[in-house]
Amino acid sequence: MPKMKTSRAAAKRFKKTGSGQLKRMKAYKSHILTKKSQKRKRNLRKSTITDPTNAKNMKKILPYL
Repeated sequence: MPKMKTSRAAAKRFKKTGSGQLKRMKAYKSHILTKKSQKRKRNLRKSTITDPTNAKNMKKILPYL
């Protein structure tokens, strides 16, 4: 059986936590920042955990992470 391939795009965007969950950065922080409040931009800086509904798909594209 050949090795499974990791999706390199996903591997650059997700990290695994100690408990095995996937950590990701939030979206909507790249442009059109003038109309967004300071509080909203500050909260977008923080990382968050990937939703469990996506966990099955993420396991497929990141088999060795």
